[in-house]
Order: sequence, then C-alpha cells, then structure tokens
Amino acid sequence: MSNLKPSEIVAELDKYIIGQDKAKRSVAVALRNRWRRQHVSEDLRDEIAPKNIILIGPTGVGKTEIARRLSMMTDSPFTKVEASKFTEVGYVGRDVESMVRDLVELTVSKGKALEQEAVQEKAWQIAEERMLDLLLPKSGGQQTPKSEDSREVQFELITPGSDEPSSTREKLRSMFRQGKLDNRYVDLDVADRSLPMVEIFSNVGIEEMGINFKDMLGGIFPKSSKRRKVKVPEAMEILAQDEAQGLVDMDKVVKEAITKVEQSGIIFLDEIDKIAGKNSSHGPDVSREGVQRDLLPIVEGSTVTTKYGPVKTDHILFLASGAFHMVKPSDLIPELQGRFPIRVELSSLGRREFKRILTEPKNALLLQYLALLRTEGVEVIFEDDAVEEIARIAEEVNHRTENIGARRLHTIMERLLEDILFEAPDIKEKHQIVDKKYVTDKLKDIVEDEDLSRYIL
Repeated sequence: MSNLKPSEIVAELDKYIIGQDKAKRSVAVALRNRWRRQHVSEDLRDEIAPKNIILIGPTGVGKTEIARRLSMMTDSPFTKVEASKFTEVGYVGRDVESMVRDLVELTVSKGKALEQEAVQEKAWQIAEERMLDLLLPKSGGQQTPKSEDSREVQFELITPGSDEPSSTREKLRSMFRQGKLDNRYVDLDVADRSLPMVEIFSNVGIEEMGINFKDMLGGIFPKSSKRRKVKVPEAMEILAQDEAQGLVDMDKVVKEAITKVEQSGIIFLDEIDKIAGKNSSHGPDVSREGVQRDLLPIVEGSTVTTKYGPVKTDHILFLASGAFHMVKPSDLIPELQGRFPIRVELSSLGRREFKRILTEPKNALLLQYLALLRTEGVEVIFEDDAVEEIARIAEEVNHRTENIGARRLHTIMERLLEDILFEAPDIKEKHQIVDKKYVTDKLKDIVEDEDLSRYIL
C-alpha cells in the first residue's frame, strides 16, 4: 500500500473494470486512508474509523468486481456475504458474526499455506531422510525391512564384502534423486483425519456451538492412522506435507492473521437493499430491521469471538452494495446509514461499454474464449463489426427483458460460439472468422422472438 497512490489504484482497476470512475475514486481514497491511518500518531490512530461505502447500481455493472480486485491488489483479507442470508421470513438465517469468523478462517488458512510454502525445502529434506529410512531400515535391533521392495533395494545396493551403511545410504539417495525408485512401493502410516458424523438439530446458537466443536471432538477421539501402500513419489508428497505442517508455527500464523483482519480486512455486504424496508411494524420488514440492528455493532466496531480468539471489527472496511430499485439508502435504519457515509452510484452499461468490456480489460471476454479455443489449435478472429453487433444485441436484450448488465455478454457469447466450441476438437478449418453476418445469422431468430430471447439470452 505504501507504493499505491489513489491514482495508481484507479489505474489498476481500469485494467479490469470499464467505466464507473466515481466508484473507483471512492474506494481508492478509502484504501489510501488506511495507509494514512497507520502513519498518524498512536493516540489518534484508534480514533480514526474507516469510511464505509455503499455502492448503488443494478446487477452486472462491476460492484463486486471492484471490491474483489481491491483485496487482490493489496493482499487484504476479503470475504463476500449476501445480507439476505442472515434472515428470511419463517427461517432463522446465519448469525451476522459468522462473516467475521469466515474472514478470520480464510486468512488463517492462507497464512498457513504461505508458511508451509516457505518451509517446503526444509520439509522436503526431512521427508527425504524419512523415505530413505523406509526404503532401507537400520540394521540391528528390532527394525526389519518394511516391504518386499525395500528388501529388494537393499539386495541391489549392498555389494559383497561391503558393510558400510553410510555408503549404502548415499547410493540409495543417489538412486532416489535420479528417479530410479519411482516405481517402487513403500508402506506408509497415514493419519486418519476423518471424524465421526455428528448431526445437531437446533436453530439457535449453532454458530457459537460450532466454534470449538471440531477441536473438542478431535481431543476426545484418539488419533488413528491407517497403513497404505503407495509409490515413492506419492509417499514423498505425503511425508513432505506432514513435515511442513510440523514446521509451521501456528501461534504466529494466527496472531498475524488476526492483526491482518483487524487492520486491513474487507467485508463486502451484497444485497444490502434486501434488508432495507419501508417504515412498518409488521410482516417481513420487522425481520429485515432485526438484521440491520444485528449488523450495527459489527459495522460500528465490536469484539467477535472466534475459535482463534477475540477479533475487533473497529477498523474492518465494509463495502455494501445494492440495486435499490424498490427502496432507497434512506430506508435503512438511521444508525446504520451513519456508518456508511460514502454513497456512490454506478451507472448502467450501454453499447459502448459492452464493446470495451469485450476487448479492453486484461481478462476481456473475447480473450478468454480465444485462449480456450487455442488449446484445440483453433484460431478465431473477431471482426470489428462483429464485436459492435454483439454489443448492440446485448444492449437490446437488456433493454427488452431484464437488465443484468455485463453478465448478458456471457449468455450471448456462449450461444454465439456454441457450434465452434462443440466441434473444435474435430474441426478441419482451424482458422474461423466471426463477422457481423455470422453474429446476425446465429442470433437473429432468438433476438427477434422476444419470448425466446427471455429464455435463451
């Protein structure tokens, strides 16, 4: 973050998201303010609250993509949750605190994976020694060769008149590294991590019960292992993974993960308009207001209990989004409105934006299909007038049926390239040209028949 100025954040987002300049500027400033907060005096640091944002706009205009790209750009802990999941009429939804627990769980898992990767070389060295022990057990005492393969290895290695175990072990190591033992099998004791199935029938407090339930069961039931006969390369993978887990300092991983979540976590609350309701004291609106009041302490800043310890939510950045067709942001309860001081409206996408989405971003839709077809040796060339026609049809269908934004391009492209994608492995003509006539012929009947386009596009 120290190297990312707001203008550079916007420039990075421009590589993947077309338009929506206001939204990009707002999130760039919010992100930069996090870095600024880390550099103010300590007595003032805790007083500076994040400026949470509500992104207002129809589906498919880039709200989720903006939040996702932000987290990837800054390596921030990120989770997306739909606000409507927290309650439904006649159904007890998830506890709102679960989104913080999910964020911590994801961050710990990612931190653990990174630490294991860092110690992979050392783990592999230790695993190699264990593998040599399996292939060539120490002589004397009560140890015997683990399998017929290991006896065969010993027979091949020990030359008449030579009883030097060290030289034998080094010969074996050389054979192992050269891959000469890859087809041999060894007997390996693998930890059985499966737990007995336990069903709980309850609709209250299940989130809290689940915090340490697995840990508790893991302590009750004795650890068991099962013996498997596996090839040497697979056995090395298992041994290296086992050693890597032992080398990772989980206390350090958990501590860093909690700090990362508290200081740079991002929670994306989608469909927040679904829990906003008109002023009413009966019906589903009561349930919606209840969810808002449950969300309030999390967004304001509170301490959430997780299986890794308490986590403060004071400085987690909340990005909320919603279409707000039937309601307005002002229909949220006043306390929650005050916790989302920045409101940004995202504009609907038209023909011009669709054309740019198809060709300009790093992950442009046309580039994705071209890459997929190249795996079959098929080269597809899209003429400019074809791209223009695809964008025009997307705009028209969105206007006539339901406006689902850029997602409409996916349905149109699948329908357009269906024959080429199906026949690609056997097609003789490896150069395919898609022009305006091709697009019109493929989609003409569907576009003209409004009832058919509702189902297919």
